[in-house]
Amino acid sequence: MTSKIRLGVVGCGDVAFRTYLPALECLAEEAEVVATCDLALPRAEAAAKVCARWSSSEGAYGDYSECLDHAGLEAVVNLTPGPQHATITRAALERDVHVFSEKPIANSVEDADSLMTAAQSRGRLLMCAPATMVTDRFRWLAEVAASNRYGPLTLITGRVTGMGPALWRDYAGNPEVFYGPEVGPLLDQGVYILHGATGLLGPARRIQAMGTIAIPRRSVMTKNIQQHTIEVRTNDHVLLQLEFDAGHVQLLASFATPAGEPPSMEAHFTAASVRLPADHWYEAEGPVDVWALDDEPSSDGWRRQDPPSSGAPVDTLIGMGPAHFVACLQGREEPVLTAAHARHVLEIALGAADAARSGATVELETVF
Repeated sequence: MTSKIRLGVVGCGDVAFRTYLPALECLAEEAEVVATCDLALPRAEAAAKVCARWSSSEGAYGDYSECLDHAGLEAVVNLTPGPQHATITRAALERDVHVFSEKPIANSVEDADSLMTAAQSRGRLLMCAPATMVTDRFRWLAEVAASNRYGPLTLITGRVTGMGPALWRDYAGNPEVFYGPEVGPLLDQGVYILHGATGLLGPARRIQAMGTIAIPRRSVMTKNIQQHTIEVRTNDHVLLQLEFDAGHVQLLASFATPAGEPPSMEAHFTAASVRLPADHWYEAEGPVDVWALDDEPSSDGWRRQDPPSSGAPVDTLIGMGPAHFVACLQGREEPVLTAAHARHVLEIALGAADAARSGATVELETVF
């Protein structure tokens, strides 16, 4: 039997307790969490206590350097706030520790390049969320696109709208960073669709975008944070269009829509359209709706189907990230959620901000 991967979790905030620790528990036969870390030591200790139900959980730390030096640590899951991702990832790679990072991979393309160079030079695996392309329906969509079953894929449309974490009543962290220039609706939520779109169409060539700050101040209404007002310092409406060698993408990402729909996406081939239902977006094995020109029409033309199941032990899109990471470390899968793909999506997001400011079309340089 393949030995268990010895993992550390750096950053024990809301996303850790809500999604990652439950997902890692589902991977208990393949991996164990031996170290947890958070600047607030009680959170690291609370995470260690959760992991102790199914894992060895050998240490809780308030300093990431001490955590990364934990004896026998093989890999870390970096769940720190977005502006800290590159710092933590670089420190781990310098200790020859494999890294799975929450998105974004870094805050600049240059930093992403530096991390990729460090990982390659040390022979370490560097992977990044979101796990869109390893969910069952995106694996199925990729197979459909490659097979030409419905003709060429020509257009992808998507939307991720809402008011952002400041109004997520059950959110346990501080939402202020999400409304700053290091994150915003595109890097926080739009990347799920950007990873899917580029995973299906390949690298984008150029981008056009518009954006604005529609609601400059927000009242924080999460249950664990004292109510106060925060300033919005990045566009909370972002509309972008991407051009590919073959195909186009149109995306709306917003933190300023009070009655927004959950994330949703449609992929349009020449002979069929495939819709990913919004209410199943975060499921690892969510269904798809297909409208094909040569089908017998149903009442509305759409038919629902379930893509083939991969049999993954986790049941959430987010949880598929560490599941794929562990499988790659054990040699059971080839990396799909690569750092190069994450770098390209980061360039798109940063390019969207530049295009919105200048009104010009921005040419993209990175590939994956």
